[in-house]
Amino acid sequence: MTDTAVIDSPEAGEIDYEGHPRRWWILVVMCLSLILVVAAVSSLNLAIPSIRDALNASGTELLWIVDSYALVFAGFLLPAGALGDRLGRREALIAGLIIVLGTSIGASNANSAVSLIIWRGAMGIGAALIMPATLSIITVVFPRAERSRAIAIWTAFAGAGGALGLLGGGLLLEEFWWGSVFFVNVPIAGVVLIATLAIVPTSRDSMHRKLDAPGALLSIVGLGALLFAIIEGPERGWTEPVTLVAFVAAGVLLGGFVKWELVTRFPMLDPRFFRLRRFSMGSLSITIVFLTMFGFFFLIVQYFQFAQGLTPLQAAVRTLPLTGTFFVFAPLSVNLARRFGARVTIPGGLVLASIGLALMGTIDADTAYGIVVIPIIIMGAGMATLMPPASEGIVSSLPQDKAGVGSAVNDTTREVGGAIGIAIMGSLLAVGYRSGLGDATEGLSPEAAEQAEDSIGFALAVAANQPAEQAEKLVAAATTAFTDGMSLAFFSAAGLIIVTAGIVAKFYPGKNEAEAA
Repeated sequence: MTDTAVIDSPEAGEIDYEGHPRRWWILVVMCLSLILVVAAVSSLNLAIPSIRDALNASGTELLWIVDSYALVFAGFLLPAGALGDRLGRREALIAGLIIVLGTSIGASNANSAVSLIIWRGAMGIGAALIMPATLSIITVVFPRAERSRAIAIWTAFAGAGGALGLLGGGLLLEEFWWGSVFFVNVPIAGVVLIATLAIVPTSRDSMHRKLDAPGALLSIVGLGALLFAIIEGPERGWTEPVTLVAFVAAGVLLGGFVKWELVTRFPMLDPRFFRLRRFSMGSLSITIVFLTMFGFFFLIVQYFQFAQGLTPLQAAVRTLPLTGTFFVFAPLSVNLARRFGARVTIPGGLVLASIGLALMGTIDADTAYGIVVIPIIIMGAGMATLMPPASEGIVSSLPQDKAGVGSAVNDTTREVGGAIGIAIMGSLLAVGYRSGLGDATEGLSPEAAEQAEDSIGFALAVAANQPAEQAEKLVAAATTAFTDGMSLAFFSAAGLIIVTAGIVAKFYPGKNEAEAA
């Protein structure tokens, strides 16, 4: 098979032959593409203070600078995966890289919060084209005997990309302006684009089905409405009319999507696939893991910076053990799954992750890093153990022709889970923080008290302008309230993962158990 070969028959994905001759180099290119997408989510968090000062951005604008990318990204993943299946996965990857390259230049030079929000949203379209293409190309170019290990390596980069993004962002912000966290994408995207053109083959759906435009529209708008409600809920209030209308609209649109996909001749995502327990249980596992992992990143960066007074770079460095854990345990999970089966490996990983999160719930502001890093490693080991078999369960349960859609579902669970995790764990943090602040705001002006009750970051800023005794009281109370809220979020996440482990252990099919959609 030449580098420009078109793999367009179901047999080509399975009978191979021995795989594409450059498949391991192709895997390197796919992993670099993946880092480009995943790191863009986490690296921005460290630049928020600089962006706020440079663009005079309000709190709501800052929220949308972060979340516009995730909203568009998640909304377009399913249509982008289907488009890759229809027109070519290599072509989808190339288009996505070009979009990310151009929007990164635009975002790095944005002169207002609104323009940055627009550039970030457009970048999400590029990311949606890239991410499902990476996994579907891996699925096609590797023979079945090597596919599990390739997916495990891909998964390690998917999990570690968030921490790598934090580290990269911290290093850049030490020396350069806030836009550097976007501009760094330009040379990376350029190199990956050249490598893709040189060695990556294309593949597509051999049936040449028509594009499902109504299904694509319903999924984009429905997922967009759902994520809008999740993102705005903590800020506006869960019972506010705008939030409730968004949830209702999401329910109606996504319900309409399911009904349409059941009756249309060429569905983008056939809901009957969820009758396949490898597919549905794998999707559930990935959703819950990324819910807790993105929530973890959201909380731990604040913990290191606000509760322990570290710089962004110091905070980022302290998340690196999670990256190392992923690179060690994700490849090992392949052998575990082969020996014990995914039905044991996935719940086992979930239980291990739950133990790590529960231990995270016991730390406070004075806990030494040598203690904090232990639950981080335990949590990472559990997540890295379960993600490869769960991801493979999703993509391998579908026909080769649907590799792009299977990959898009795998990726959509990550993005939707991540957005939900930040919203829910952030809300639990806020609840615990506000209830734990007590009477520490007494003696402050109404405006200062309202700011201090909003978050620990604002409380520390308010304390800097108060008399010494009042400042000391406020800092101590805010720090304790923050760690109390963080504990509530971590214990809740641990409980959710345990429940998920029980569901997966009960319903995931055994090694020799056949399935039919």
